Amino acid sequence: MHAAPPPEKQSVSRRRRHRPQHSQRGRWEWWLAPAIVGLAWLLWTAGDAPQAGPAPQAPSLAAAAGASVMAMAAPAASHAAAGAAPFSAVAVQAREAQREIWRQRLERAQATLQAYRDSTRYPHESQPIAAHSDQVYPNQPISEDLALKGADGRAVPGVRLRTVQERVFVQGQETVRFSVSVVDEQGKPIPLRILRASARELPAPRTAATHADVEMHFNDEGRSGDLQAGDGVYGAQLQPATQGFDGLLGQIRIEVHLQYRKEQGVAYFDIVYTPDAPATWQAGVREALEDGSLNFYLKAEVREAGRYVVTGRVDDAHGKPFALLTFNDEVEAGAREIRLSLFGKLVRDGKPAFPLTLRDVDAFLLRADAFPDRKLMPRRIGPVHASQAYPLLSFADKEWTSEERDRYLAELNRDVAESQQQVDRLKTGP
Repeated sequence: MHAAPPPEKQSVSRRRRHRPQHSQRGRWEWWLAPAIVGLAWLLWTAGDAPQAGPAPQAPSLAAAAGASVMAMAAPAASHAAAGAAPFSAVAVQAREAQREIWRQRLERAQATLQAYRDSTRYPHESQPIAAHSDQVYPNQPISEDLALKGADGRAVPGVRLRTVQERVFVQGQETVRFSVSVVDEQGKPIPLRILRASARELPAPRTAATHADVEMHFNDEGRSGDLQAGDGVYGAQLQPATQGFDGLLGQIRIEVHLQYRKEQGVAYFDIVYTPDAPATWQAGVREALEDGSLNFYLKAEVREAGRYVVTGRVDDAHGKPFALLTFNDEVEAGAREIRLSLFGKLVRDGKPAFPLTLRDVDAFLLRADAFPDRKLMPRRIGPVHASQAYPLLSFADKEWTSEERDRYLAELNRDVAESQQQVDRLKTGP
């Protein structure tokens, strides 16, 4: 930021910054005028000096030079007079244009400051679940509606390929169901034929597979993963621990080759499998109202030390999703408590109905620079803990603070202050 120049210097700086567009011409006229005056004087004196012969051209040449000087001096004088004014019309217009630029910058700076303040009112580990819609119900099946492509790669008109996958991350003895169907434009299944299906390991790049392919049986008979017989939806089920992938820490791909009339297509499903959990959950959850926030302490037996990422959801007394809680920190081996914290101001702002329910907790050990990038803990599906009822005033109403947030807020406030100062400085009216 710079202070405004003293009053006696402002008019000079303004004239320099806001000189009219014809100022370049004015400078040439001021340089040329002395030369013409000098030339006229020489010609005039030459006409008065004794001559060997008559010089009838000299007086007319001098008169022409004098006329040129007068003609050029007039606009130059008018330019000088205009520049002497504190604010010419052009200067005012240019100044207002500059002020408009700063006014727009001020608006952007204020909007950026407010957006950052609003988005960081709560800590990263305690957020409104409405801002994370993809995390509300993590255990719901994953459905996809795709174009059915023929051998030439073009979409078959009038039909769609629909796939459903129970989950992506699978741990220990868990099973996962898959289904595939071909539907018409109204979404109704139409006849198809399963040609073949298999599950195979997808190894890391430049790594050989360690497990053989496994044949899969997609059927429409209401068994082995198919939910309903004769509905046109073909299903199958895979339990990696017992179906050829025991001990595999990695990715498995299921490929289904199918046929609709004369057209053939392929459906793919990918899962990430963890055979042995790096930590297991123990019974019981301890809750505590601490520093104006409600903390849930989950008990775990940690076998592998490292960075754990734990996520839980909180619903209010009416079953309405309210908050997404996250733990992301280093954990040592042994019996540990992992804290999920519900931030006080989030409760004060959201005013949820008590008691609150902690549900659907999932967790993994992060494996940096490795494939896959995680080892899964057993998932905890459904309600895990119901809280006590607390009065709203028990929770703190203070925004979250951190060194990083304070630094960003200070910088954004400086942007606002500087823009406001420039807007005020460039004001031309009363």
